[in-house]
Amino acid sequence: MDPLISRRALNRATLDRQLLLRRTGWSVPEVVEHVGGLQAQTPHTWYVGLWNRVEGLKPEDASGLLAGRELVRIALQRSTIHLVTARDCLAMRPLLQVVTERMTRTTFGKRLAGVDLHELAATGRALLEERPMTFADLGRALAERWPDNDPHALGQGVRWLLPLVQVPPRGLWGRSGPVAHTTAESWLSAAEVPPMTPAELVRRYLAAFGPASVQDAQTWSGLTRLGEVVESMDLVRFRDDSGRTLYDLPDAVRPPEDVPAPVRLMYDFDNLFLSHADRSRVISERGAAVMQESFMGTNVIPRIILVDGVTAGDWTVTRAKGVSTLNVHQWTPFGALDEVEEEARRLLEFLAPGDKHDVSVLDRPSKP
Repeated sequence: MDPLISRRALNRATLDRQLLLRRTGWSVPEVVEHVGGLQAQTPHTWYVGLWNRVEGLKPEDASGLLAGRELVRIALQRSTIHLVTARDCLAMRPLLQVVTERMTRTTFGKRLAGVDLHELAATGRALLEERPMTFADLGRALAERWPDNDPHALGQGVRWLLPLVQVPPRGLWGRSGPVAHTTAESWLSAAEVPPMTPAELVRRYLAAFGPASVQDAQTWSGLTRLGEVVESMDLVRFRDDSGRTLYDLPDAVRPPEDVPAPVRLMYDFDNLFLSHADRSRVISERGAAVMQESFMGTNVIPRIILVDGVTAGDWTVTRAKGVSTLNVHQWTPFGALDEVEEEARRLLEFLAPGDKHDVSVLDRPSKP
């Protein structure tokens, strides 16, 4: 029988691989590749994800790499925007193309009836490589060729057919800009990178999120039928408290479950919370309820506070008259409130170094 691995041991292994037990001195590109990319559908909140993982990070450390085209934001896992290195962009997108195709066909397939997809891709490429465009502008331009089709569907069809990166100034720290796209090939002008194989992607996933099940890997990537890939690989096996089979890399570090986990103030779309089918290794029952309630009401995930490695509260920042206040919302009273306040003040130094800072501790009321 496969050896048992406890939920707490899974928690510590995952936090360790996500560089959340201790910050690292690795470079930003090394960190971004190690964690398999950072979900970055919001233009700026992912900077906090890097701050949680990189010792002494300054915003310009990442912003400059995005402006310099060493990092890009592109639809990859789950067809959501991820921050990845240029190399991973070119390697991952061909493998994950099917995920975007499946989602686009489901949502827009009927509205693309009668459109020659090869022509759509060629026309979209020519337009976007002439100048970066928003999907609204792209759709209007494509509608001149296909006036009987929905412009929005035409633009989304190009997003499916071509690897499109969001170009700066969108995503640069302290700046904003339109959600404009061009093709990855024209933006990067890089040497050809071999497409990543399914087994290579699974290895990258386990290095960042393991031990994990086949369903976990599929949840993270959006791919299906990974069971046969996993079974063909040289991996070690465990079983969790529910009897599920979990896989891991033979040489992976799995820390003891009593290793301390420091307080972390996470950003809203951190992949720590989105990359397992069973998320109980980091999300408590209370946390799952709060996150579901928030997402269903506003389509936004709250910014979570981890205490002892587990969801325990959330945080927001308000600014008025030169004072930035980080509001700590306790779901239940913290046993590490001093540590939470210290980490909150450090985060304010990162987010708003020119402001005065304050930390306000609040209770999140329970629903009757």
